[in-house]
Amino acid sequence: MQEEQKRLASFRYSICVSGAAAGATVGEGADKAAKLGESVARAGHILTTGATVGLPYYAAYGAKQAHGMSIGFSPATSLREHIRKYRLPHDVFDFINFTGRDYAGRDLYLVQSSDAIVTIGGRIGSLQEFASALEAHKPCGVLLGSGGTADLIPKLIELLHPLPSGHAIIFERDPAVLIHKIIEVLDEKYADIREQMKHDEYWFMRQSSIRKASTHEG
Repeated sequence: MQEEQKRLASFRYSICVSGAAAGATVGEGADKAAKLGESVARAGHILTTGATVGLPYYAAYGAKQAHGMSIGFSPATSLREHIRKYRLPHDVFDFINFTGRDYAGRDLYLVQSSDAIVTIGGRIGSLQEFASALEAHKPCGVLLGSGGTADLIPKLIELLHPLPSGHAIIFERDPAVLIHKIIEVLDEKYADIREQMKHDEYWFMRQSSIRKASTHEG
């Protein structure tokens, strides 16, 4: 298993941890958020967050403590604006994507750039990210017992039932188990690509693929 993970290291999922930047769920959920980030990193995948404080920050911190990759999506247009205008952190990110879209636009961009979304605690922004992920047919994980949006989602789903087909929502109370289940869903979703890459990891280097790509990109 370790050899396969090492050989397919270039094929990694981007898993977003979405949660409150402030409020009661932050203090109560800090350790769980860090465990989510750590679990993503230890599985060899990439953590994405809104490059903000609170629960997303703790998730990014957990990923870095586990020597994983952490990418933040900032509402700002530059590092200066990120730090001075929005007063957001930079120390736990390997790369910050300065979206320049403020918070609402940043949230949508973050969701679209991630393969799956995990909600912990949260307020209205986390609810927006969860709804956007559902609309985009992204696998959604919900950490129950973390308060806020996460604990309201089951009732919302019940009230809005039935959801359109093709939505994968995973409810779990253990952060590590939740990430494991999310990865299982993604493995199934991308099974055909993973199988191809086992036998032909560098398919894009073939001349026929290069010609098709250059023709398409004009």
